[in-house]
This record gives sequence, C-alpha cells and structure tokens, in this order.
Amino acid sequence: MKTLKVVDLKKIYGKGDSEVRAIDGINLEVQPHKFTAIIGKSGSGKSTLLHCMAGLDKPTSGKVFIDDLDLYTLNDDRLSKIRSEEFGFIFQSYNLIPVLNVYDNIVLPISLSAGKVDKKYIDDLIVKLGLKSQIKKFPNELSGGQQQRVAIARALANKPSIIFADEPTGNLDSKTTDEVMNLLKFCVNEYKQTLVMITHNDEIANSADNIIHISDGRILEI
Repeated sequence: MKTLKVVDLKKIYGKGDSEVRAIDGINLEVQPHKFTAIIGKSGSGKSTLLHCMAGLDKPTSGKVFIDDLDLYTLNDDRLSKIRSEEFGFIFQSYNLIPVLNVYDNIVLPISLSAGKVDKKYIDDLIVKLGLKSQIKKFPNELSGGQQQRVAIARALANKPSIIFADEPTGNLDSKTTDEVMNLLKFCVNEYKQTLVMITHNDEIANSADNIIHISDGRILEI
C-alpha cells in the first residue's frame, strides 16, 4: 500500500503583475485503495495539481510524498523509475502508439522499463477489459471506447499503486463513459489500487469515495 501526501504545494508561473499561482499552498492526503475525484472550473489548477502529484511537473515549492519518499528530492532517473513502477497514467487523449497493435501498446510500459511481462496478469487484464478479440488490431481500427480500454490496460500493466487520470472520459459518449468508469472502479476494488481523477462530470465525481474541490489553486473543501 502506497500513501500519497502533498504538503504546502505551490506552482507559480511568471513574476510581478503577470504572476499566476496555479497551485497556492495545497495540503492533502489521498486515501489508499480509494477513488478520489478532483473537480473545479477550467483554470482552477486541478490539472497542475495532478501533474505535480504524479511527478510530471515540478512544483515551485512544497513536497509530494509517496510513503516517506519526497518525489522532488530524487534525481531524474530515480523519479522516472518511480513513475514507471508505481504510477499509471490515463489521459483524455489516449496516447496510443499507432504502429503498435493493442497487445504491444498494453505492455509498452513494461518494455520501456526493461521489466518482465507477467503474462497471466496481462491476459487476465485483457479479458476483464473486454479486449481479447482486439489484441492484434491497431489503434485506428478501434472505437474511442476501445482505445480508452487499451489506455486503461496500459496504465495497469505495470501493476501501479496509484492511477492518475486526467479527464479520461472527456471524449466519450455517455454509454462508453459508464463502461470506462465501471472498469476503473473495478480496478480499484479488484487490484487494490488508488485512483486519482480529474473530472468535469458531476455524476462521476459524486460516485467517488472522496471529492477535492479546487478553486484558484486552493482546496475549497474535502
């Protein structure tokens, strides 16, 4: 079990009159093995917060802890290793590699980290995500919902402790959105993972175990 904690986190762009405090002193602790939704208007700082929590964007100041490890005290190689081994990422754009088939897209994170593919786990994941008949197809042969399923499988391939999702249903219709959310919640329950998701969808947010409201780079309520 990995705990995720943020202490007095700030991300500031520009100086003087042009200064923008995208994150302005945020403190929070994400519950492990739960679904936490981050909500707020466009420009509220929620994506910046997610990216800083996930080790993708260095904050101006403050700390991000995974257990007792402060991410931003690590060198680039160590931070990259943490991201590849402990985190999974799902974005609104699926970011699949067009020249790789479904199976190769799914196991790509393992290949990049020179890890060993747990074939039984990957096969189980493929079945549970309804992709068994699609594994030899290429991304351009799939629907949006199928591509997002592949992106989810890829995010789970390295058995991450924490899944970071930035508007993963933003491009999907309501039926596919429901399917994707059911899959993600299944993953939290089945694989005991922590899900941190940005969403504009109130219905999705209200189904989360915890909701974090962000406005002008600050938490309104938890």
